[in-house]
Amino acid sequence: MAGGWARDEAVNDQIDVSNQEAIERMRLRNSLRGARESAEFCAECDEPIPEARRQAIPGVHLCVNCQSGHDKAWRPSGGINRRGSKDSQLR
Repeated sequence: MAGGWARDEAVNDQIDVSNQEAIERMRLRNSLRGARESAEFCAECDEPIPEARRQAIPGVHLCVNCQSGHDKAWRPSGGINRRGSKDSQLR
């Protein structure tokens, strides 16, 4: 339930917009990655990338081991409320 001058659905609207923006960023990133050809050898360790992986993920440039390391190191963004709601300003 939103308080103050906001509608009751305002918080859900903000969440929906944030989710939609994240989806659009991922789609853009994937479309840019798909525009390139897959590499035959890993960009980090120079090991061959299997043909099945290159076909499954267009534009791949890392082997499974190196990609796993990147995935473990990746942390999601902090979820900053850029819309400046009253609640975010009180913190």
